[in-house]
Amino acid sequence: MGKLALVVTAVLCLASVFCSCGVVGVEGYSKYNTGGGIVDGKLNVHLVAHSHDDVGWLKTIDQYYVGSNNSIQGACVENVLDSVVESLRRDPNRKFIFAEMAFFDRWWKQQSQEIQAEVRQLVDAGQLEFVNGGWCMHDEATTHYIDMIDQTTLGHQLIQSQFNRTPRAGWQIDPFGHSAVQAYLLGVELGFDSIHFARIDYQDRAKRKGDKSLEVIWQGSRTFGSSSQIFANAFPVHYSPPNGFHFEVNDDFDPVQDDPYLFDLNVEARVNDFIVAAMTQANVTKTNHIMWTMGDDFQYQYAESWFKQMDKLIHYVNKDGRVNALYSTPSIYTDAKHAASKSWPLKIDDYFPYADSANAYWTGFYTSRPALKRYVRLLSGYYLAARQLEFLRGRTSNTSTDELGNALGIAQHHDAVSGTAKQHTTDDYAKRLAIGIVEAETLVNSALSCLVSSNLDGHCAESTVKLSQCQLINISYCPPTEEDIPEGKSLVVVAYNSLGWARTDIVKIPVSCKYFSPFPLCSR
Repeated sequence: MGKLALVVTAVLCLASVFCSCGVVGVEGYSKYNTGGGIVDGKLNVHLVAHSHDDVGWLKTIDQYYVGSNNSIQGACVENVLDSVVESLRRDPNRKFIFAEMAFFDRWWKQQSQEIQAEVRQLVDAGQLEFVNGGWCMHDEATTHYIDMIDQTTLGHQLIQSQFNRTPRAGWQIDPFGHSAVQAYLLGVELGFDSIHFARIDYQDRAKRKGDKSLEVIWQGSRTFGSSSQIFANAFPVHYSPPNGFHFEVNDDFDPVQDDPYLFDLNVEARVNDFIVAAMTQANVTKTNHIMWTMGDDFQYQYAESWFKQMDKLIHYVNKDGRVNALYSTPSIYTDAKHAASKSWPLKIDDYFPYADSANAYWTGFYTSRPALKRYVRLLSGYYLAARQLEFLRGRTSNTSTDELGNALGIAQHHDAVSGTAKQHTTDDYAKRLAIGIVEAETLVNSALSCLVSSNLDGHCAESTVKLSQCQLINISYCPPTEEDIPEGKSLVVVAYNSLGWARTDIVKIPVSCKYFSPFPLCSR
């Protein structure tokens, strides 16, 4: 009996050691304490969960959304959103940010009313935060500022209509350098109070890490002065986590092993790894707040792989007590920075050109794929005119400018108009633009016919005038103007000026030589 009692006592003591890790557990279930917030006097590590989802690059936007053509790249944004929403529902302390509304729009339309209601609750609770909020994450070097505004407006309209929210934070983490226009016109003027990005020149980054000036007040306009200033956060390395904390399901990482019934317990080691990485970043950052970007390209396809590890890290790091870890967002992080009442360096110019190493300047994309760049610019002007005519005529269910607006929004992506996507993806961008202009052309023809036949009394009369356009005028091809004109009929040319001021220009159209036989070219 004495020996048996000794064995029982030993087992009980061993169990007490196993339970000392502080996790509440019942028959294997573990509940981690992830509800802590900012702690004054400690280094606060803000874990910002995100997935950077290119609106086309190695694959087309549709292939990225549904997860097809995975021989090129294993990526499925539909899975990301499905998985993230489910993970957020499991723990009210978890948070996630999302940027690319062209993808979210596709996903949102496929959801039931019940799922949509749950997502609205996640947004209202601050668990799901939209950052940037544009149709895409636009390029900042080769885009026109009007196109940047239009694509951002498109995404913000969706967020406003479905969630009654306006994004607070700019999230331009992947464009290849950054323009001061982004800071002012696409930052302050949008109501953003911060902008966050990764790609700055490697020498500039090294200098800023040395003097703790990665975070600055960026003044986007010399003219508007302090009213154009925004808090700008350049990441110390990239938009991925520190080494060893990349938790996609197919990554090679050391999971936090805290189950006493399994081998290889490593809680202490992983907590130490976390603290070393946090202190390293703190050495190049002002204040006791640092941001860890917990994600990368098309990550969170199985979101629990990330959230389970972050749950454990937050729990055990905070139990250790040397630093404080928390789920966060760019908005929470920016509020904490402002609350620190520190002074920040002032920057008044661009983050261009961008080089990621010696003699590795990312400047070729300024001119690459010039045909696509020209096509986007032409259709941008056409889109402006078409929307004006759509307003004057009145919206109908028959035709609209929506397809062209959607295609142009996608085309502003930093791998689209920049010319850095694969050829088949570039073809897809051009195809979408062509489809969009066909619908818009029908609207413009109808609107102009209506307007030239009306009395401008606010009501558009039905017109028998049928107008055609010369979309291939750049190669002097326009069948409507080259056909024989029947006796008693005439060719009417309608020119529409979408600008807000008078314009003098030459309109060139090809016509049949039979009407201009005296000219030398027609006699050849």
